[in-house]
Amino acid sequence: MLTLIKRNFFLLISIFLIFYFSFNLVSGERGLFSYIEKKELLSNLKNQELTLIKYINDMDHKNSLLTTNLDLDYIETLIRERFLFGKEDETLYIIKK
Repeated sequence: MLTLIKRNFFLLISIFLIFYFSFNLVSGERGLFSYIEKKELLSNLKNQELTLIKYINDMDHKNSLLTTNLDLDYIETLIRERFLFGKEDETLYIIKK
């Protein structure tokens, strides 16, 4: 058995190294599976960033409407939405979102 190992020493070391490098290529912290997980995480974070940017732009727009020069049409719209307020002889239609 020992003579067989001595004869095929280079072959055994080569096979061991191939298995070692192929295993580390696929698994581990910098492997293929980790790469796929990180790529998916990056995609999710980019989508979240776009959502937050839209939300920030919306809040900036709403803040710009709240200045010393009041936009009365916007205030009337807010009152009608939040308090279901209407004028006399006016029909209100409630639309559920």
